Amino acid sequence: MHPVLRLFGIGTVFSIASIGWLILGGTTSSRSTAQRGSLSDQVSDLWGRPQAQAAPTLTYNWQTERIEQHTETVNGVNKLVTTRVSDPHSLDASPASSELSANVHLDRRLKGLIWYALYDVAFDGKWTYVHEEPTSGELNIAFRFPDPQGIYDDFRFEVDGVARPEARHPKDGLVALAIPVSPGQEVSLRIAYKSRGQDQWSYQPATGVANLRNFHLKVSTDFSEFDFPAYSMSASQKTRTEQGWVLDWSFREVVTGHGLGVVMPNLIQPGELASALAFSAPISLFFFFLVVFVLSTLRRVDLHPINYLFLAGAFFAFHLLFAYSVDHLPVVPAFALASVVSMVLVVSYLRLVVSSRFAFVEAALAQLVYLVGFSLAHFFDGFTGLTVTVLSIATLFVLMQVTGRVRWAEVLASQPGVDPRTPRTA
Repeated sequence: MHPVLRLFGIGTVFSIASIGWLILGGTTSSRSTAQRGSLSDQVSDLWGRPQAQAAPTLTYNWQTERIEQHTETVNGVNKLVTTRVSDPHSLDASPASSELSANVHLDRRLKGLIWYALYDVAFDGKWTYVHEEPTSGELNIAFRFPDPQGIYDDFRFEVDGVARPEARHPKDGLVALAIPVSPGQEVSLRIAYKSRGQDQWSYQPATGVANLRNFHLKVSTDFSEFDFPAYSMSASQKTRTEQGWVLDWSFREVVTGHGLGVVMPNLIQPGELASALAFSAPISLFFFFLVVFVLSTLRRVDLHPINYLFLAGAFFAFHLLFAYSVDHLPVVPAFALASVVSMVLVVSYLRLVVSSRFAFVEAALAQLVYLVGFSLAHFFDGFTGLTVTVLSIATLFVLMQVTGRVRWAEVLASQPGVDPRTPRTA
């Protein structure tokens, strides 16, 4: 076959394979999206949603009396009437101290092609309020659960160490209570429960900017990797433990509008990984075809575009098998299975087409680098682009050194009279 026709044929094979990968990537992405839409609500209903526990709202209410006079006309006679009027007043209050703790236990679950970062949390909060106003009145305490549809086990609501049973009947996810207060009185409040959610847990000290006094939050985890939610403060101190981390936020007095919390670590999403591998597969196939073409040309090995078609099929088998096995097997075994199957297809085929040495050495090494190695880079977030860059430069360097003294006009010249039945040698 004329070299130009051979190149055109190889390019056609590459284009067909690329279209197949685009279809596979789109199909896998669509499967993931469909599963996420159908399963997310089910998981949320079963396990809960991301929780953001808000601090209890404290409002001081009191009344002042004043004398009001007005004139009334009775039987044509004007009379001065004096009445006593009570005026209501309200003032937002803040705790004098906050001592909070949250123990978070991670419990990941795989549903279809999606990993969900679920967790159990045991929350225990203690707040104190010091009545610094000169008048007596009523302190309204309002506590809102982070998820109105959530489950809260072993719920405790105590004021000055006394359990308040009326707090066990929340309305619309809100517990409200009013207690009398007098000047200089100190009120202690404790709220504790066990619940569960997903993705992240956080604590919101107030709505908007607030002054936090004598504030301490300790979050204990049983996982080693974590992050902080967006628009939140990082921990003041991080202590590594055998199970995970202890994260401490301690402030003597700070003015802030940010929350505090932790984001659960999650595993690689199988559906997203399968889609990414399929969409980037043409890059790895291009490098593989380039290396095989150069080596076969230098060694006068007659590889027909049909041979390249079968090689592309073996590469496609890797992504196809991985995409439809990863929702039945863990990611690593599914990846290993797809890699072994694809390499066996390529090596066993080129052993018949060319030679055992070419199949087991050059082709196997190229496939190991450009298919398996390139795909492995997707496991490390942020390194895929760097891997492509390094492989491109390394491949360019090697091919330039190998072909630096080659006269391509002679090598690519057509060779009439070659019997296609002649045994090929590497």
